[in-house]
Amino acid sequence: MATEDAYCIDVLTQVAAASRALQSVALLLLDDHLRHCLTEAARAGPNMDAEVTEASQAIARLVRS
Repeated sequence: MATEDAYCIDVLTQVAAASRALQSVALLLLDDHLRHCLTEAARAGPNMDAEVTEASQAIARLVRS
């Protein structure tokens, strides 16, 4: 759109829509990670702290973006 000289507001609308779509995907991936990977880590035992730290860092990155 930008290279085709589209109206700026239309380009911004598309950028915002793409950003929201990517955030939705990120939330789905995070939910999947929490439900599956952390569950497996809890069952496995001693590595739970590392898994929780990793998930917390991922959440912080998502919130900052």
